Order: sequence, then structure tokens, then C-alpha cells
Amino acid sequence: MLSYAVLFFVLAVIAGFLGFSGAAGTLAGLAEIFFYIFVVLLVVSAVVNAVRGRPPL
Repeated sequence: MLSYAVLFFVLAVIAGFLGFSGAAGTLAGLAEIFFYIFVVLLVVSAVVNAVRGRPPL
């Protein structure tokens, strides 16, 4: 999922460089959403592993 955030970020930078401001804003918004989803899943995974007593890898 993090790869999607990076992909949309790169596409937003390219679109912004080429002057497609509407597309760049949309792609940047998608990249931000995917990034926050990734962070939430990371925290949930860490909490679940801590509750189960598993050490981090």
C-alpha cells in the first residue's frame, strides 16, 4: 500500500511539473490518503502484536 502512496506522489510531481495543476492536486490528495491509511495499519499491527506478546521482527 505504501507503494501506491509513492506512485501517486511521483505522478503528482510529474503532473505539477507539466502544468496539470488539477491532476497534480488530485494525485497528491490520493497519495496523502494512502499514506495515512498505511500509518494507521502500521499502528494497529504494532498494537495487536504487542497485545499478543510477539516481539517485533
